[in-house]
Amino acid sequence: MSSTARRGRRSDSPPPRTGNSEAEVLRGFLDYLRTSVAAKLDGVPEQQARTAAVPSGTNLLGLLNHLTSVERSMFLGDEVADWQATFQAAPEDSVADVVARYRETVERANEILDGCTDPGAPVPRLRPQPGRSGPSVRWALTHMIEETGRHAGHADILRELIDGSTGR
Repeated sequence: MSSTARRGRRSDSPPPRTGNSEAEVLRGFLDYLRTSVAAKLDGVPEQQARTAAVPSGTNLLGLLNHLTSVERSMFLGDEVADWQATFQAAPEDSVADVVARYRETVERANEILDGCTDPGAPVPRLRPQPGRSGPSVRWALTHMIEETGRHAGHADILRELIDGSTGR
């Protein structure tokens, strides 16, 4: 292993310690993944955060922009007309802007979830859609763990390609 790759390594974070209830476990793992994926942008120069390192065009900034849209759709009730477009951040958005927007969205989503006591009940929506209830809190949390975990894995690879950094 090169000295550059060795210097870029970070220690890995263990899985979160959570309470024992279903909601505490699901939210604990989701928050762990949310923190991990946002941290992948720490210290990455603007240009490299936007640069695709794989043929699909995927880049770190686009991944976090997409996850912001998924969180907003799932927990805040936003409609998304073009999911593919969410994988690109606007040219005027800096890394700091996208990270701040993601963290603000997560905070707002958690405020919604704080009021949810029944995992089987629908997620309450800030902008309800007539005739359509949200998915159950259980389903929404499980889906967000899957979605965030999947893209956190993509971000792991992209960050390693940028500067050799690994770990959560």
